Amino acid sequence: MDKQGTVVIVDDNKAILEAAQMLLNTNFSKVITMNSPNTLLTMLGQMDVDIVLMDMNFSAGINNGNEGLYWLKEVKKHAPTVEVILFTAYADIDLAVKGIKEGATDFIVKPWNNTKLLSTLRSAYELRKKKLCDEETNATKNEIPNEPSMYWGESEIMLKLYSLVKKVSQTDANILITGENGTGKEMLAREIHKFSNRKNEPLVCVDMGAITETLFESELFGHVKGAFTDAHADRKGLFEIASGGSLFLDEIGNLPYHLQAKLLTAIQRRAVLRVGSSRSVPVNIRLICATNKNLQKMVDRGTFREDLLYRINTIHIEIPPLRERRLDILPLAEMFIARYAEKYNKENCRISPEAAGKLMAYPWYGNIRELEHTIEKAVIISEGNVLKADSFTFQKKDDATGKAIATLEEMEKEMIRKAIDKFQGNLSSVAGELGISRQTLYNKMKKYEI
Repeated sequence: MDKQGTVVIVDDNKAILEAAQMLLNTNFSKVITMNSPNTLLTMLGQMDVDIVLMDMNFSAGINNGNEGLYWLKEVKKHAPTVEVILFTAYADIDLAVKGIKEGATDFIVKPWNNTKLLSTLRSAYELRKKKLCDEETNATKNEIPNEPSMYWGESEIMLKLYSLVKKVSQTDANILITGENGTGKEMLAREIHKFSNRKNEPLVCVDMGAITETLFESELFGHVKGAFTDAHADRKGLFEIASGGSLFLDEIGNLPYHLQAKLLTAIQRRAVLRVGSSRSVPVNIRLICATNKNLQKMVDRGTFREDLLYRINTIHIEIPPLRERRLDILPLAEMFIARYAEKYNKENCRISPEAAGKLMAYPWYGNIRELEHTIEKAVIISEGNVLKADSFTFQKKDDATGKAIATLEEMEKEMIRKAIDKFQGNLSSVAGELGISRQTLYNKMKKYEI
């Protein structure tokens, strides 16, 4: 059997690293060992890794698995297609379940069974190949399977928006969609593509906030064989995949300033330069961007390029928040009730008049997304088929900012999380920063499930 796949083993025990590497070398084309996860994210940004086999604990005397869970979240955030298998010497089922809920593919208990370990890793490798194949296939389709259509509603402001969208969709003008979180910016981008003359060509959606800086050019513009370590073949970037169709760049306001010039060049030239190549590849895309930020204020502060804003902002579409289209609240609620009643087998589920009044009075700072999550929760916890007013619970919010009012515990939890991010999981440094002992830190992490 041909050896395929790259596996990274992260464990602070040298003997385990050597034993695992010796076993895996016979089955995988490349096996890399690391005794600490501190440089793991950098490695994932520089090479194509299929699987990370990672220990749960890296500090002496600590066996609660919090460090492993932290690094699991970081890996899934920065390299979401990489499969993560968790390694632990403690057969803790609760920890295993928590790790899998956080995105781990599987869980291996040490000392391991060689056959079981190899089988688990081979399955993870095949799973990653299938996911990548599915993503490439979906990138050539107009719609995500079962993706709901945009609900336009009956409010005057949305009817005007619908008229504008139908008009501009027929052109190839670049469109900038703005609006608060949860208003449906990606869904609107899909509607624009569906109404356009490019509807039979691909719509490629890119979350600009999820692409690491080191992978930016390779992901968007592609690379040629040999451009960097593990670039074993030429690869198209997302611009090329979207050519002939539409390219949707979500969260464009999150793009670092020094990368904005590279994006601007590609948009202006209608061509991309693959990493490692000197030959431009022409692309024919319809560009749609979205953000919840005020890009003009960012331009004034010097954090967003004015020339890039002009390029992406030929047509500006602002999606109104839900509190400005109150006629749509109850129809949307009914739509979500029907959806989740079917999902959770709640027949003839409906909303009481008192509950309807409660939904209408709430400001919905999280917009349609918040409404949907609220309805889903109410359907789940409701005893009968009538959703009453007490089935709906809302977070207390500051009316001036629309942000949830944090309790002291929430503030403490957030402070610990920020410190962990700042010191990349080094708990000794985190404890020092917060002015508490390591044991106190562990207790609080366990309490808040960090």
